[in-house]
Amino acid sequence: MMDPRETFFATFEGLENALAADEILLCNFLGEQSDFIRLNNNAVVQAGHVRQLELEFRLIRDHRSANAIATVSGMTDQDIQQCQTVLESLRRQTKTIPEDPYLSFNRNVENTDTTDDNRLLPPAQVIEGIVSESQGLDLVGLYAAGRVYRGFANSLGQRNWYARSSFNFDWSCYREANKAVKNRYAGFCWEQDDFSSRTRTARQTLQLLAKPQKTIPPGQYRVFLAAEAVQEILGTVSWQGFGAKNLHTRQSPLLRLIEKTESLSPSISICQNNRDGMAPDFTSSGFLKPPLVGLIKNGQHAGSLVNARSAMEFGLQVNAESEFPDSLELGSGSLATADVLETLDTGLYISNLWYTNYSDPNDCRITGMTRFACFMVENGKIVFPISPMRFDESLYRMFGENLVAITGEQQWILSNDTYYRRSVSSARMPGLLIDRFSLTL
Repeated sequence: MMDPRETFFATFEGLENALAADEILLCNFLGEQSDFIRLNNNAVVQAGHVRQLELEFRLIRDHRSANAIATVSGMTDQDIQQCQTVLESLRRQTKTIPEDPYLSFNRNVENTDTTDDNRLLPPAQVIEGIVSESQGLDLVGLYAAGRVYRGFANSLGQRNWYARSSFNFDWSCYREANKAVKNRYAGFCWEQDDFSSRTRTARQTLQLLAKPQKTIPPGQYRVFLAAEAVQEILGTVSWQGFGAKNLHTRQSPLLRLIEKTESLSPSISICQNNRDGMAPDFTSSGFLKPPLVGLIKNGQHAGSLVNARSAMEFGLQVNAESEFPDSLELGSGSLATADVLETLDTGLYISNLWYTNYSDPNDCRITGMTRFACFMVENGKIVFPISPMRFDESLYRMFGENLVAITGEQQWILSNDTYYRRSVSSARMPGLLIDRFSLTL
């Protein structure tokens, strides 16, 4: 097979030559070469390799556009022949569909090429390190790693390319009943020492889970939310909270923040960090993304994510592929990770949350359940694990008047979504210390 970059651009040029004078073609390339290895009871139970190449087409003619997607082989002549059939189908569609008033694509030719060095270790070496380090643990997890490709080309002459290699190991260590420790480790080069440190921490946490689990009464508690719990909350807010469309149609759960009737703590700053995220620096319509998009700055609304259609509808500048963040970052603070329990003093250490949803969108109030490895802490010492409980709390309280401290360390969390293809979404999250956090049952 040819190099994916050469294959994509050669295929597009073959299609470009067949266009009529009044047609514009946009094409996106989505590819990956990935290893997937599943473990159970600290042993490999399934392993596979996926090579997937897809082309997404958008044919534009007379303010009308038609879309299609095709799986291709990487053999240029064969792919051109297949895609010409798709192109003919799109031509027929553009004759019957109505004009699109919000049709938008980049008409300025802006070429980019982002290609990193592949520093991934061979999968067998990584798995050997996992199994060796995790002897005696009931470990279950999924290791996904490989190279992801994204490309854009249009018949105006624009060419963009992105190729990046990463790994994501999502695993849990099970003890008994509902007692388990969940972990994630993601990056660009596997560091065995880093994984060993995480495994030692998991072993220590499993020992704490051996203590009898207790049910605590509902009420308001001082809590520490670990990075993954914070990500769960902001992931829910992201459903409608940061997009320009939801802002202008007054459907955002952050409407009170936007209208300045509510504010968050001055310590809270949130952005879309395209510069350090995993997603490509261009959109499927050919617009280049800015390195940073400020969403909340010092507790105040600072901006929104604007996709191509919203930009056309509301007269804005495109800064995102989607109005759901794919490189969300919550700014860090000054609380040292080593000092979390001492600073918490007496309260709850919450490692994970799940089943989060809105209980009152108007107040940006969120409900959900505590999950893995959550503990009661007294005088800076973990005393026992707690039974799962439901929380119900407003973002304006959690990230506002009740926020005590933010950790100086952020965790990089790479999405483990692989439903259609490996996701390129990621987040950088610190932990939060919060007063009067409401547990309802």
